[in-house]
Amino acid sequence: MHAETSSPRRKPRLQRAAELFMVLALAGMVIAVFVNVVLRYAFNTSIVSYEEISRLLFVWLVAVGSIVAAYEGSHLGFDMVTSRVKPATRRVLFWLTQALVLACMLMLLWGSWAQVEAGLSSYSTVLGYPLALGAAATLVLALGMLAVALRDLRRGVPAPSDDGVLDIE
Repeated sequence: MHAETSSPRRKPRLQRAAELFMVLALAGMVIAVFVNVVLRYAFNTSIVSYEEISRLLFVWLVAVGSIVAAYEGSHLGFDMVTSRVKPATRRVLFWLTQALVLACMLMLLWGSWAQVEAGLSSYSTVLGYPLALGAAATLVLALGMLAVALRDLRRGVPAPSDDGVLDIE
């Protein structure tokens, strides 16, 4: 008798692309900041455009990272109430919180769209890129979190955490 080995599920292509983007963004930020620190201390100068680049990469890193964390179910959770109630009540609370998440993401989507529109005619001071590029990160964040919340609502339960435990029984 031999034990079957179960291979881990392969991550969806979009998730792998998001994780690759996060790695590249973090590497770009580290390089830009490191180069500027060395230039400041060793040569009393800096590359101003690196500051804008690292700031923009940070905004996008947070937005994409939040979507990936929500998709994986690895956001921080607060279950002091839900861990003490019956499963039926826990389900009602789950639906209520998902409705609140949807409402917040719709408001964020609306506000982000307005910021993107406003940013199309405003430009960064050093590189001159449209400020809509930074505002688009929250637009993407809202769309991604909406997709995750709708997926969880369709399932009726949140995504399992890394240890495979669901919050709702």
